[in-house]
Amino acid sequence: MTSDALIDALVGTSFRVMGVLTRIGAEHDLSLTQLRVLGILRDRRARVTELATFLGLDKSTLSGLIDRAERRGLLARGKNPEDRRAVDVFMTPAGIELAERLYAEVRRTLGPPIGRLDPDRRDQLAEHLEALMAIGPETPGWLAEKRLSP
Repeated sequence: MTSDALIDALVGTSFRVMGVLTRIGAEHDLSLTQLRVLGILRDRRARVTELATFLGLDKSTLSGLIDRAERRGLLARGKNPEDRRAVDVFMTPAGIELAERLYAEVRRTLGPPIGRLDPDRRDQLAEHLEALMAIGPETPGWLAEKRLSP
């Protein structure tokens, strides 16, 4: 496969996945960015500044997004246990429950096309995509350490 064909395949796949995520998020009154935040925070706390940088948002925009999620009872803020000057954001039990339901919906939607691949090819694809996403300075170490899902 040529580089152009690979890029076309990645872009086409990204459009399809973003369409699924956008639809599922909208069904729960969440933007794609809010959905990304829930996906990132599924298994960790993160500093507000790190999230803003990774998402490409200024801190005030992210603070507004977090404020809305806090009002819905999905996220909370607290002092970072290692640096009391820093503020972490994390999911509440309601946020965790919603993230689990969203992930189940994503699995139900993307599962059938993925299921058409034989198990070895699915494993290879996952390995290749993880390796591809781990390359480059845009993936902070705190994010690359754990697997993420929407």
